[in-house]
Amino acid sequence: MTQQQAHGSVRPGGRTARTRAAVLEAARERLGAGQYAELTVEGLAARAGVHPSTIRRRWGSVHGVVLDLFDHVAGEISIPDTGSLHEDLRLLAEGILTLYTSAQHRNTLFRMVAAATAHPEGERTVRDFFAARTRQVSGMVRHAAARGEIPPGTDVLAVIEAVSAPIYYRLLVSRQPLEPGVARRTADAAYHAARAGAFA
Repeated sequence: MTQQQAHGSVRPGGRTARTRAAVLEAARERLGAGQYAELTVEGLAARAGVHPSTIRRRWGSVHGVVLDLFDHVAGEISIPDTGSLHEDLRLLAEGILTLYTSAQHRNTLFRMVAAATAHPEGERTVRDFFAARTRQVSGMVRHAAARGEIPPGTDVLAVIEAVSAPIYYRLLVSRQPLEPGVARRTADAAYHAARAGAFA
């Protein structure tokens, strides 16, 4: 079951999809205004035009709504499976880079990380999201190990962290431009390190 299935809709269209879209947009607006601490089920329901019980039934809590929002945003990054780990890592890095060329997506990320430094629930949301997303994309590394492209016993999560961490460092710490060459460099570094057994 994906993160999205766990927290959101059970069918792709109709009323369920509209409700999910309205609730996630309400959460995005509140995060964009820097109001994570003020997020409540009742407040999201009022803004989305739904009953609070709808949110509790489908997401359980504000935590579930924000996780679904993050998963929805991250879903714009495809998980490649080209048969080449080098190419897969490059496409993954380019996908992350492309996603955050959107000012709206960058702002959502900034606000969520800011909330994580001040609120235990925000910290849990960020931690749970990145852990789940890393697991989702780690299949490409397991496939590469099965093909003999990298050493057996390679830490698959460490490889994914190696290709994504430099991008998030630029986004969140150094605030340097995300020029296209960043994706290639980070993918090259992670790939060659994995091939050399650095993560074994």
